[in-house]
Amino acid sequence: MDFISIDGSYLEGGGQILRTSLSLSALLQKPVRISRIRAGRSNPGLQLQHLTAVKAAAEICDAAVKGASLGSQEVHFSPSQVKGGDYDFDIGSAGSTTLVLQTILPPLLFASADSRVKITGGTSNPFAPSGFFMQKAFAPALAKFGGRVSVDVKRWGWFPQGAGVLESTIKPVESLKPIAPEATNPHPKIRGHSIVSNLPLEIAERMKAKALRELADMGQSDAKIELLNAPSIGIGAELFLLAESNGLANGFSALGEKSKPAHKVAGEAVHALKVFLEAGTTLEEHLADQLLLYAALAKGESSFTVSRVDRHLITNAWVLRQFLPECEIELRGNEGEKGEVKVSGTGFTRLPE
Repeated sequence: MDFISIDGSYLEGGGQILRTSLSLSALLQKPVRISRIRAGRSNPGLQLQHLTAVKAAAEICDAAVKGASLGSQEVHFSPSQVKGGDYDFDIGSAGSTTLVLQTILPPLLFASADSRVKITGGTSNPFAPSGFFMQKAFAPALAKFGGRVSVDVKRWGWFPQGAGVLESTIKPVESLKPIAPEATNPHPKIRGHSIVSNLPLEIAERMKAKALRELADMGQSDAKIELLNAPSIGIGAELFLLAESNGLANGFSALGEKSKPAHKVAGEAVHALKVFLEAGTTLEEHLADQLLLYAALAKGESSFTVSRVDRHLITNAWVLRQFLPECEIELRGNEGEKGEVKVSGTGFTRLPE
């Protein structure tokens, strides 16, 4: 059996290489060997979140797997047919539920039946898209490709307790269409949520007030932010902002932590939004990275501008080329600066059973 070989330490060298490789292996039914997984990290190899992603990907396609254990730096993954259905995964820590969902979503999107997925773990993590981001920015953007996915945060999971619940419903498609959205309006519709769990609501009010003041100073005086007392077994705070323009929504969030004042949380989220608006591009860097795979699968050319070409985007493009050599991905712009992305998609259609 011929394996596609992926070096998990390439460029950014993080868990994203693992997740994209698992997604494409399951989707295309091509075996993959991923070595040197997170080799450059202080805690190399598979951690609970990554291990859950491996097991989840294996379950949805009855894959034969070697190396699925904590700390493992090499995984052999041999998939069979992807099948829709009801799935329930528990990370067992505050590891990101959204990153596990992102791993299994592409293959389930091309399954022959609907899927309902429940993932327990963290829903608001420092280095991962939040549950709200997936619900309010990612899912609507995927709909532009023709993907029919809903995401709902049933219970918030904060570090270190986790135990949050993310649920998603995935409706299968035959194929995806390309996107070529216009640049963001300099005065988009801005909405947001000031979120706390098991903390005084006054903290959420302070985050909201600070964010609205800074947004008004930017000329965004029509912004609306709702207070949310989110169900959770843990303690946490988050400010989430959404900028809607030309049919797309970009999300920005900042998390609270012990001894971090509310005004600083708000300031971080507003600053991220401000940087994006000043760039005048279609997508912010994280959403662009997450949509690249779907552009590679779509039938036709997708094009969009991105507020920052980061190493995640460059690395993800490299992984996609290993599985889809016929896919042309052009990244214009220097790393760390705004850029342009053009993708000639492969026109992938559901594989026959």
